[in-house]
Amino acid sequence: MAPIYSSSPAVPTAMHISVVVSFLMAASAGNFNQDFDITWGDGRAKILNSGELLTLSLDKTSGSGFQSKNEYLFGKIDMQLKLVPGNSAGTVTAYYLSSQGPTHDEIDFEFLGNLSGDPYILHTNVFGQGKGNREHFSVDGTPIREFKNSESIGVPYPKNQPMRIYSSLWNADDWATRGGLVKTDWTQAPFNASYRNFNADACIWSSGASSCSSNTPTSTSTSTDWYSQEIDSTSQERMKWVQKNYMIYNYCTDTERFPQGLPPECTAATTS
Repeated sequence: MAPIYSSSPAVPTAMHISVVVSFLMAASAGNFNQDFDITWGDGRAKILNSGELLTLSLDKTSGSGFQSKNEYLFGKIDMQLKLVPGNSAGTVTAYYLSSQGPTHDEIDFEFLGNLSGDPYILHTNVFGQGKGNREHFSVDGTPIREFKNSESIGVPYPKNQPMRIYSSLWNADDWATRGGLVKTDWTQAPFNASYRNFNADACIWSSGASSCSSNTPTSTSTSTDWYSQEIDSTSQERMKWVQKNYMIYNYCTDTERFPQGLPPECTAATTS
């Protein structure tokens, strides 16, 4: 289900955003040639600089996208994104992890473009066993959302299905900017986004098994702190500050959307 955030008006829309998915998810040193496949776009996606940079492009004909070669079960995933600069209205830069099938797990970041000078809107969502609507992780080192394991009260939690990393740049001007009121200005095309400094300190899933044992994660990196990491009190306060100042939608307060009662994890959060 999905909270939605507005980025700071003081931050230019050509901003670099470091996205970290810390999701109890062996380490990857980050070469796009080795770690990713371009999956669509008819040449609009490119891997450059000996694998250090990946770019996506969108024009009126098509967008573009890529996916990771590996599937990950648990770990910490880092990626730096440079979003579409200037007038990005109507465009969506999506960055997410997903398994396959009708009961798939998924963790989404969607950056919704806007007019020049206006902030991006970051839309996040979590699917557990195919059930989504949890639009509410860490951006530039600051946690913005925590999705706790609430299986004890019947809330699906994405923990058993390995997921690939996906990203795409595409046109969604029927809904992305101000509910579809602002359309994509194709005179500004092509629109471009870029990616660098990928790192996956994570358990790779291959041939039906994880590279990490069930009890002790193994990694070629210097640290596996992510395996037992929790948000400390300082980070909790930073997250609350972000949510207070920038969150513009929270499904846990949307009684019109859920007239029969809010999802159980919302009630649990208010009573914990």
